[in-house]
Amino acid sequence: METIVGQQALISIFSHIFFTGIAFYALRALMIEKWIYKNHVLQAQILYIFLSIVIGTIVSTFFLNISLWSRQLPYLF
Repeated sequence: METIVGQQALISIFSHIFFTGIAFYALRALMIEKWIYKNHVLQAQILYIFLSIVIGTIVSTFFLNISLWSRQLPYLF
């Protein structure tokens, strides 16, 4: 039982990091520089990081929930 919980935690960590990286890569396609005030580079970088974490966590949670629910479907019958 403890091994399954450990594996689930490891998969969740990797999933969150993976999707956060994908979100960061995707956000670079936006031209947010037009909305940021001049000389506020650090704040813009922090905004990129926070948005990446938020989007990556939401997407990762979605995929982890779909995976969990699909494993629970056999209990329906």
